[in-house]
Amino acid sequence: MNPIVPELLDGPGPLLLVPDAVLLPEGPADGFGVVVADGAFRAVGPVDRLRHAHPHLDGTRLPGHLLMPGFVDAHHHLTQSFGSALAFGEPSEIFRRVWVPLEGALDEESAYVAAKLAAYEALRGGFTTVADAGTRAGVDVDVVASAARDAGIRCVLGLVCDDADQGEHATGVRSVPDRAERHLARYAGDPLVHPSLAVSVPEAATDSTLAHVARLAAEAGATVQIHVNEHLASVERSLLRHGLRPLEHLHRVGALGPHLLAAHATMLTPRELTLLADTGTAVSYNPVASAWKGNAVAPALAMAERGIRFGLGTDGTRGDGFRLAEAAEFAQRIAYGLASGDSSCGAGWTWLEHAARGSADAVGLRARTGTVAEGLAADFLLVDVTNPELALSWDLPWELVRRGNRDQITAVFVGGRMRLWRGRPTSWDGPALVRRAAELARTAVSKAAITRVHHTSVAARGRSAAR
Repeated sequence: MNPIVPELLDGPGPLLLVPDAVLLPEGPADGFGVVVADGAFRAVGPVDRLRHAHPHLDGTRLPGHLLMPGFVDAHHHLTQSFGSALAFGEPSEIFRRVWVPLEGALDEESAYVAAKLAAYEALRGGFTTVADAGTRAGVDVDVVASAARDAGIRCVLGLVCDDADQGEHATGVRSVPDRAERHLARYAGDPLVHPSLAVSVPEAATDSTLAHVARLAAEAGATVQIHVNEHLASVERSLLRHGLRPLEHLHRVGALGPHLLAAHATMLTPRELTLLADTGTAVSYNPVASAWKGNAVAPALAMAERGIRFGLGTDGTRGDGFRLAEAAEFAQRIAYGLASGDSSCGAGWTWLEHAARGSADAVGLRARTGTVAEGLAADFLLVDVTNPELALSWDLPWELVRRGNRDQITAVFVGGRMRLWRGRPTSWDGPALVRRAAELARTAVSKAAITRVHHTSVAARGRSAAR
């Protein structure tokens, strides 16, 4: 183990960390350091100034490393990790055929292990925060909260508030707002778990519930997570049912606003972009999900130009923050930049910004995390910049977007505590968790009534060869 590790593991600090550079919003700052104490950044600035202000701290040198904010995953489904590869090659709207039956087959242990496995993968990819859009597993949502805490990741934890199947005036409808209020109160003050409300898609909740949970979230300073305008089928269902597109329908019932996190939002009209901008509604731009199972790519560059709040989300596809930032830029270039001759497509920094600070803002945590700044939680990465991909740097932010990878992350810190060192947890057994997850996943998938359209890649190759 590297000799710097015992020093970093000593506890909550205070620590004076002296990397080669610190990544600030305006770019890498050479000769800067940070003071970490009680889980937060207590000071950020030139090393000489920090040494003068904190003479009792020896300082831990981190040669060859960049200290940067941890990534924030603005859209995840933690209890779906057992079935990630089941979505490969499948057409859109797989939630009915894959995710609902899979999550329905989870018991308390398998839901916990699935969520912790997803959290482990996220940490390995440099995510220090994940926004979970709510589980359909028939377990107490605190199972997911416990998994996140035990893994050591910050989690915006959604509670699903769907009730449309009960009818607008059914006697059980009242229980949804009650459960929502209890959920928001349950995690108030939790250091790692931040409560959120969720609705699967607008048509999954009655109009009164959409309005009510939006109001509850706004009053509590929390978010409501809703999949919006993701697929053509969902847009058409809304038009048939309400005469309005999903985002327009949410606006009609009064659900738009700074409290709303609209997941995906890939199919937007100019009017809907205006609605997002005018109401302060946030979006989770999920570029890998668009490539793997979507109908379209969210117009993230247009959102940036219009001042629309947005973050980057994985949708549970793969937990690598650098590859997510690359996908965000790549998808914009393919979908919009090539046709318009825009060879910059956000100039690199846009995607780093929205993978960290922008995502933190979108999930309601801008005052807590997403930036290396005094007073914010010490959620950060130590990135090795001596590797062949990054050592000959001419433009580090661009290179982090296009050439960064999770194997360059030496350490991951959440709340000032080291959670991972070179991809392995520092306080629990990661390989043991993976082994247990493999056992439980086989059982869960065999029990679930999963329907796939396409064969596995091996079977598909065999059929192709036979033809």
